This record gives sequence, C-alpha cells and structure tokens, in this order.
Amino acid sequence: MQSGTAGRLTTHVLDTALGKPAENLRIDLFRIEGERTEQIGSVRTNDDGRCDAPLLSGEAMTSGIYELRFHAGDYLGQNAGEVAFLDIIPIRFGIADVSAHYHVPLLLSPYSYSTYRGS
Repeated sequence: MQSGTAGRLTTHVLDTALGKPAENLRIDLFRIEGERTEQIGSVRTNDDGRCDAPLLSGEAMTSGIYELRFHAGDYLGQNAGEVAFLDIIPIRFGIADVSAHYHVPLLLSPYSYSTYRGS
C-alpha cells in the first residue's frame, strides 16, 4: 500500500428533484480488501450537501478499493414522508494515485441517481 499527504477524497450530494444540496444525509466509507469490508468512517452532509472535512487525506489516503454508502432512503423518506424507493446507494471505486484529489459526488432524486469523478 502506498500512502501520501497531498491527496484527498471528498464527496457532495445534490438533491436534483428539489434543486438544492442534500442536507444531513449519512455517508459511510468502507475499505474493501478481497472479501473483507472494513468501515473506516461515517459522516453527515452539511447544509451545502458536503462534508466538513475530506473523507480521506494525509496518511489515511492509501491506494485500494473503497465504497461509499449513501443513506438515501433515510433522507428521501424525511422529504417525502413515506418509504423511499431508493435506500442505501453503494458506489465502489478505486484510488490509484494517493497524491490526487478524488471527488465522488452523488446526484440524487427519489427514483434515480448518478455519479461521476468530479474535481
């Protein structure tokens, strides 16, 4: 495993149905090693749909496979007042360059979502 100090992992969540950031949405971060899944963090989005600090940075930023789990069902259920169609949305991705900025945003609506590697 490599480690570095300049890279970081960030995310944000936008509620595309309401046209605003998704506030107070829980996000869990996992590191995947073969069949082993280890939770290494859990945060909630702020009023701008972002996390107050990078999910990974410094020595914690190592190459490997990671998964973000966005707890969309709790968030969408709060907004809709009923059971949400989408529940936990997993996004699995790899970090190869520990000196790079990896930004993994989620665009969310009650019946769909999308992601991309942002900047």
